Amino acid sequence: QVHLIETGGGLVQSGDSLRLSCALSGRTFNNYALAWFRQVPGKAREFVAAIDWNGSNTEYADSVKGRCAISRDNRKKTVNLEMNNLKTEDSALYYCAARWLRIGKVAPEYPHWGQGTQVTVSS
Repeated sequence: QVHLIETGGGLVQSGDSLRLSCALSGRTFNNYALAWFRQVPGKAREFVAAIDWNGSNTEYADSVKGRCAISRDNRKKTVNLEMNNLKTEDSALYYCAARWLRIGKVAPEYPHWGQGTQVTVSS
């Protein structure tokens, strides 16, 4: 059983920065690719960023490329998402997700999910 717990969401202003963290427990952290998705009410869950099992590959959605950085700490068993120059359209519930080894960019590829952390960006 894989458990994911996200932290770091909150209310910020446009242009601010925010750091989301996700802790994985229950399985060997190093075997999992980790990703961040986000969702707003009435819309599908949207890919944001992902990092593979050893951190050698990362992927970003075009909407956040250049403003976000995903990283992992295999010793602490955490994955982080640094978000800079936040925009109102970044407001969403952000989810951490895990799958075996390789990066995926669509939600159905990930069997393990956290409960989400809310990010709200005000103008």
